[in-house]
Amino acid sequence: MTDRRGRGVDVGDLPGARRLVLVGVGVLFWGWLLARWLHDWVLAPDVNTSDREPFVPPARLEAVAEQLHDLAAGAGAAAGLLEWLAGGVEFAAFGVDSMPALAAGAWITVYLTVLSILLGLMIAIPLAVARTYGGPVLRWIALSYTELIRGTPLLAQLFVLYFGLPTTRYIREFHGVGEGFVPYAAIWVAVIGFTINSSAYQAEYIRSALQSVDPGQLVAARSVGLSRLEGIRYVVLPQGLRYAIPGWTNELVYLVKYSSLAAFITVPELFRAARNIGSDTFRVLDIYLVAALFYLALVLTLSVAMSRFEAAVAIPGVGSASERD
Repeated sequence: MTDRRGRGVDVGDLPGARRLVLVGVGVLFWGWLLARWLHDWVLAPDVNTSDREPFVPPARLEAVAEQLHDLAAGAGAAAGLLEWLAGGVEFAAFGVDSMPALAAGAWITVYLTVLSILLGLMIAIPLAVARTYGGPVLRWIALSYTELIRGTPLLAQLFVLYFGLPTTRYIREFHGVGEGFVPYAAIWVAVIGFTINSSAYQAEYIRSALQSVDPGQLVAARSVGLSRLEGIRYVVLPQGLRYAIPGWTNELVYLVKYSSLAAFITVPELFRAARNIGSDTFRVLDIYLVAALFYLALVLTLSVAMSRFEAAVAIPGVGSASERD
């Protein structure tokens, strides 16, 4: 199967000025997001999401927009430009007013993504090793799993878990589910679904990376007294996992965007929060544009962070994708 995603942003490939701008935007975005989350959890834990106040009062921006409209009324040839500026300020005011609800949705999007990709990695590594070094039975089991999961839509998998199987009922029976900071059942169903789906794709990325490791590495490991399993564990995997980081970055980007599918099983993540605001305000296009900016900021900053991580763990001659291009 062909890859369904493009490679993530490599901060090292960007010119210095653009790199600084991107890093600066990331620092501002995550700084605001963390401040928003801490404010809502610590200072306003009992306030409903729809009642939380933004840090910047939208009324100030709305007043500026009104002034621009008044100026445009007598501006003659410049009226169009002023009206365009007024529309931009009104859009900014709407975006600012929506920030608390979108920040709450972004929190669910982030931990859905992080939990799913880490849990999926724990499943993907044994699958990849089985596909690459296992016997016929293990290879067949790993191949069947990955092709079944990759060959069916993620949304269908979520529907089967949420509506078709008693997954939700079983999760609700666990003590503490849905209380305090513990997510409720639908979110755990989404984590399970994303974990299963992500593990299949990650397994293929890791398998490809393991196959790119020189077979002589395992032979050399055996020659110094390591068993086959120890050679895979201590020699092949450390190199192969470094090679897999670009693909792993793509999977992270994929999960950020496709976490929006959790909205269809009632999870109040970023997309569902935007959809609820659009239903209440009837400004559907505006709120989806604001949500798109949120997703763009998440994707770019996570891609840059993963690029830095790849550079940090790279060993000269081993594990750097750029050295193998």
